[in-house]
Amino acid sequence: MTRRKFLRLAATVGIELGAFALGGAYTFVEPHWLSVERVTVRLANMPGGLRGLTIAQISDLHLSMLVSAQDVARAVNVVLGLRPSLVVVTGDYVTLTADNARPCAAELARLHAPLGVYAILGNHDHWTDAQVVTRALLDAGLTVLRNAGRLIESNGGALWLAGVDDVWERHADLDAALAGAPQDVHKILLAHEPDYADYVTSDGRVSLQLSGHSHGGQVRLPFIGAPQLPYLGTKYPDGLRRVGGMWLYTNRGIGVIAPPIRFNCRPEVTLITLAPD
Repeated sequence: MTRRKFLRLAATVGIELGAFALGGAYTFVEPHWLSVERVTVRLANMPGGLRGLTIAQISDLHLSMLVSAQDVARAVNVVLGLRPSLVVVTGDYVTLTADNARPCAAELARLHAPLGVYAILGNHDHWTDAQVVTRALLDAGLTVLRNAGRLIESNGGALWLAGVDDVWERHADLDAALAGAPQDVHKILLAHEPDYADYVTSDGRVSLQLSGHSHGGQVRLPFIGAPQLPYLGTKYPDGLRRVGGMWLYTNRGIGVIAPPIRFNCRPEVTLITLAPD
């Protein structure tokens, strides 16, 4: 091999190794690069008082050795800057241990909105200690909906905000969550696992389901999508879509589980605006 060919080969290999190293490093940067996703959901027969109502959603905080309190605080600060009408948190506050429930809740305690701050539990909360997580959230001032709902009234309009307990752990009870809801108001359901939407839409009472759980797969490859998705998060892993007669939005989450990387799948805060169809 001539000296010129050797130098050309060395330069090519160096460039490829450098690109690989940068790409690998990027996967550890993206978990801290929050995206704000602005979504409009159009609902038929919407009362005038609900038009323009905004809902900020965060999900899957997973405070742990892989996700710091600063990551949670960053998301809270973004939500506060959006000044939403209502805030919802759709589960998975901790990973492996419930010891992180109170530090996570301490950051969430700063959330506020004119129509309230509501939360549900996820599978990881049950896999650690659902009662400890629930108590931490309640003590922080959040309203925790475990197969329960609340009437939300705004400017003469009303909607029913419901939350089911975790689907994976078979604690979800849709009938209980919708019990007492006026027949003529739109129902918005918080359900951690997005694939639950198939059951919810068959029920026919819910207009919009808000979920998390999937993390969007954490890694999404061009032309392929997410190579791996969790149980009950495979059909509807991210974004807004129509499922039967209702809307579903799946949030990509704030935190990560191992491996602690994201690629083409940034963590997100969602701002949903309700509009007439």
